[in-house]
Amino acid sequence: MTETFREALHSRVLLADGAMGTEIYRRGVFINRCYDALNLDRGEFIEEIHRDYAAAGADILTTNTYGAQRIRLAKHGLEDKLSDINRAGVRLARAAATSGQFVGGSMGPLPLRIQPAGPLSGASAREAYREQAELLIDEGVDVILLETFHQLSMLEEAIHAVRSVSADIPISASFAFKQMRHYFVGPNPEEVARKIGTLPVDVIGTNCVNGPAVMLELVERMGSVAGLPLSAMPNAGQPEQVDGRTLYLASPEYLAEYARRFVQNGVRVVGGCCGTTPDMVKEMRSFLASVIPSRRRVEVKAKPGVKVQALEPMPREDRSRWGGRIGREFAVSVELDAPRGLDPARCVEGAALLADAGIQAINIADGPRATARMSALALALRVKEKVDIDVVVHFCCRDRNLLGMQMDLLGAHALGIHNILCVTGDPPKMGNYPDATGVFDLDSVELVRAVKNLNRGLDFAGDPIGDQTRFVIGCGCNPGYEPLDKEVDKFRRKLEAGAEFVFSQPLYDPMLLEQFLGRIETLPRIPFFVGILPLASARNADFLHNEVPGMQIPEPIRSRMHSASDRASQRREGIAIAAEALRHARSFEQVSGAYIFPPFGRYSAVLEVLEKSENLTTV
Repeated sequence: MTETFREALHSRVLLADGAMGTEIYRRGVFINRCYDALNLDRGEFIEEIHRDYAAAGADILTTNTYGAQRIRLAKHGLEDKLSDINRAGVRLARAAATSGQFVGGSMGPLPLRIQPAGPLSGASAREAYREQAELLIDEGVDVILLETFHQLSMLEEAIHAVRSVSADIPISASFAFKQMRHYFVGPNPEEVARKIGTLPVDVIGTNCVNGPAVMLELVERMGSVAGLPLSAMPNAGQPEQVDGRTLYLASPEYLAEYARRFVQNGVRVVGGCCGTTPDMVKEMRSFLASVIPSRRRVEVKAKPGVKVQALEPMPREDRSRWGGRIGREFAVSVELDAPRGLDPARCVEGAALLADAGIQAINIADGPRATARMSALALALRVKEKVDIDVVVHFCCRDRNLLGMQMDLLGAHALGIHNILCVTGDPPKMGNYPDATGVFDLDSVELVRAVKNLNRGLDFAGDPIGDQTRFVIGCGCNPGYEPLDKEVDKFRRKLEAGAEFVFSQPLYDPMLLEQFLGRIETLPRIPFFVGILPLASARNADFLHNEVPGMQIPEPIRSRMHSASDRASQRREGIAIAAEALRHARSFEQVSGAYIFPPFGRYSAVLEVLEKSENLTTV
């Protein structure tokens, strides 16, 4: 059965296309033309633009009918072409859409304002929109997109006009806010969200006028009062005049990073407005994959006529030494970075140094920050062969499809690597091979569930594998994530999927840890390892706070680092701050251990943190 727009809206985040007008202009058609009439005059040209957005990964293709109302068309002497232009606009978008892509019927503001702000009556506006909506709906659009409205009363008239034609067609209503310094000209975001939220629409949001940074604030404010799914379609930064042309100079990566931030703040439909190109939409699709995996799900289902017998997982303490010690003693795991080249000797030496100092485990990240390094599994095997220390391997969803994940996990188990930390992974654009393709068949929650099924003797398709694996399954969490409700909910889902221990992101604010532990107090308890990262310098603190997603260095901590007179003093201060954080973390009953990152591979700093934390009497 074909998925409807409403079903898709409530099951996943939808990526809309970019700016039709920008693409038309960029490809050589100047603004003295009626862009909507190109549906008739240059249909193949418009269809090609739709196809480029479709190929970039957009879920919603927007018809080239933004100004195709009778009042606007009359300015070009084209009012008699109203029906032909709108119907052709839908057909061209539909011809470019592939399976699973929706066609959105675009309806923009009228050129005159409604009384009393302008000469246009509400009845005239409603009739103009009714006429256009009737054509778009009759031609088969999946959703009506009301875009770039600056006057709230005009948006209301457009909504009522669409509903007079169809009580069932989905409607997305988007307001364009004009911000002047610290205030808005016209209604503010809360007022728009409250008003439109009472009307029969499916999505409310904002588009145009503002770039991504301002729009993030707008959707946060709308979301604070809205009870409907949100949309965000920013311009690609602010326009610049270059050789007589209006250009938007924001990079695809910049727009894509903000698309991810929109989704992390609850937006359900994300796309772009003026200046947004197919290349930008492609980057948005890539970045969104790191927070929105594909809709494939790993489910254990019996095949017709076949009874699948799942096994009971072995007790955790019987699966590995790490599984037996976590939760019973305060354990420390230290991150070991895989080399960028061929020689793992320094890593093995670091593991030996840590083992001699009494550290219980090392953990090896899987291409952290999307950098190409030696395989984490290969390094884990080499360390395991040379050093008597528990090894925890991060296993990320970014680089492998379902087949690759299952094969690597079975191979790891056969080689005796049984401690797995399931992570989603950073998008490739963050790393040193930005043209690489992120896979993301699963996210971390689904990977946890899949590994648990291996422990039950079932593969990713639910078929018996003849035996059962003995993985100890870990996950990550970020107590500083905003909004915290989403992080708590995701942590709950990881527990339900089968997570058995958790490593947190590095923490510097004691209140964040206390708040998070309080929020998860009613959930089933698993060994909790607090992330500790000694700051190497004041510059390092500023970089982590401003450039690394998920990291928060409180201002008092950064001030302490900047107050230190030189690099050596700053390094000592970073050790002291980390020791205080570790000492405070140990005061919580829920905390079972520490997950320590050696700054720039300096393992001696880890030992200094541990020693100093033991000597502290107060925090």
